[in-house]
Amino acid sequence: MTTTHEGIKSRLPDLTQQFPELAKLSASVHKAIRDSPVPAGTVSLMQLRASQLVGSTYHAFRLVDNLRQSGESEERITALATWRDAPFFTDAERVALELVEAVLTPNPFGERVSDDLFARASAHYDDEQLWALTIAIGHFCLFVPVALIGKPIPGRPPGKNYSK
Repeated sequence: MTTTHEGIKSRLPDLTQQFPELAKLSASVHKAIRDSPVPAGTVSLMQLRASQLVGSTYHAFRLVDNLRQSGESEERITALATWRDAPFFTDAERVALELVEAVLTPNPFGERVSDDLFARASAHYDDEQLWALTIAIGHFCLFVPVALIGKPIPGRPPGKNYSK
């Protein structure tokens, strides 16, 4: 069943109309991540988990759609919210998801990314891959305020996801 939400409006106009250089920056960072040796599916799963953590419907909708279009299984998409006990993820993916959660979740007991977590990540990813994962998290975080404050319209293609 598909539901349309005709009355949904964004709070702010399209960011790229106000700051066109941001679109170029984002495209450049996106290309660097896409061309990295980290599988695109891992990056997308990380970003979807990040969208769940920050409560961004706009990002979650877009990322789920992208994952489905790339052939990702419904089991893995659905189980992502409970990935720690779901049997659908590789050890490398689990470490990547743990990195996302560590960065985006306060740790009242110490560092967010502990030496132990970094060592486990280093066992699965080389320096270039670790930088790619780091940049992917940072790229996502750049647009969290855009989604939460500006509230682009979920499900609309880029450039058409603003009502103003």
